[in-house]
Amino acid sequence: MKNILLSCFAAAALTLSFCFDKAPDASASAGTAPRAVPAVAEASLLSGLLADNGDPAKSEEPESAATTASRDSLAYGYYGQTLGVKLAQTENKSLLQTIVDWIGTPYSFGASSRRGTDCSGFVTQVYKKVYGISLKHSSRAMFGSAKRVAKTEMKAGDLVFFSHGKGNIYHVGIYLKDGKFAHSATNGGVMVSSLHQAYYSRNFYAAGRVAGTEVPQAEEMLEAATAQAAE
Repeated sequence: MKNILLSCFAAAALTLSFCFDKAPDASASAGTAPRAVPAVAEASLLSGLLADNGDPAKSEEPESAATTASRDSLAYGYYGQTLGVKLAQTENKSLLQTIVDWIGTPYSFGASSRRGTDCSGFVTQVYKKVYGISLKHSSRAMFGSAKRVAKTEMKAGDLVFFSHGKGNIYHVGIYLKDGKFAHSATNGGVMVSSLHQAYYSRNFYAAGRVAGTEVPQAEEMLEAATAQAAE
């Protein structure tokens, strides 16, 4: 029994001796890695400063006009394809993008979220996002606050109203272009339809323009003109 205990103590002593011998090597190797990272980062930073000749402004070059124009062209192409209209790059990009984001949202009476929305709820959310304008959640109230616009003078962002009878407005949408408008329909949710379709042509009542919707469009046109002039 005594011999067995002595053997166990000897084995334990050898194990501890091995651990103490190896521990310093492990700690040393672990200590070299953290020190190497700052050294590399410092060298990279130094080379960057030398390349910029000490001018911080050169470290972040502005995007070229050609790159911006190319990106905008792709964006307008995507919006046009999704909405089914031919777009110029002077259109209100914010309006187009917001409507595209809502396409496919299911219809839900009295609601106004991406989980579901009715026609006036959809319009209120788009107007708040694009123009910062708060409209009442009612197609009739919207008609009362909009300025009447001739059908031949409609512009993107104008409201289009539909009625089952004189003044009995029951539906509203947002005009896009070429007779197309975006709306939330009971039989399909948020979609793009044409005023030339028999149902909408028969029930079209009037178009209206809300004060304040012209400013963002003018800004978009100015930015596009500036980008083209810089090319």
